Amino acid sequence: MDSNFAIIFSAVFISNIVLSQFLGICSFLGVSKSLRNALGMSAAVAFVMVLASLISWLVYYLFLAPYDLTYLKTIVFILAIASLVQLVEMFIKKMLPALHKSMGVFLPLITTNCAILGVALINIQKNYTLWQSLLNAVSTAVGYTLALVLFSCIRERLEDSDAPECMKNLPLALITASCMSIAIMGFAGIH
Repeated sequence: MDSNFAIIFSAVFISNIVLSQFLGICSFLGVSKSLRNALGMSAAVAFVMVLASLISWLVYYLFLAPYDLTYLKTIVFILAIASLVQLVEMFIKKMLPALHKSMGVFLPLITTNCAILGVALINIQKNYTLWQSLLNAVSTAVGYTLALVLFSCIRERLEDSDAPECMKNLPLALITASCMSIAIMGFAGIH
């Protein structure tokens, strides 16, 4: 059984959902051009990730496992995530229209963000308790936020660089993301 500290440290650094497991790359690359967008997307993903983990854990252990319907977990988890994303999108559109507009298509794409489904499935696969599942979801959201914020800050600085024209934007972003990934994988030796 994993300790609370091990779950937190692993989710944030060792098994970082973006930089180590490479889940959630679409929003990582698409929304990370500015710190404001990165923070907005991180908050939305964190909210959905925590609620999806809660709902998926409850549905799995209260309905799917007792009735031997565990083969339906992926479909049920995706439906729960899609519903939560719709609620988040409606909230952001109503309360923060500028943020909604700046995120564009990436906000509804949280539904297909593999990071959220990945966390729900990891919680079940590792047989986490409800508390451990929520702790893992929050810690994974912190790791996602850390990766997105660092990457957006680096990308903002790179906009002012004298990089060759053929390297600007996506090529330089991909090189930067790969360097960040290599750096975060150094934590695997600590664990």
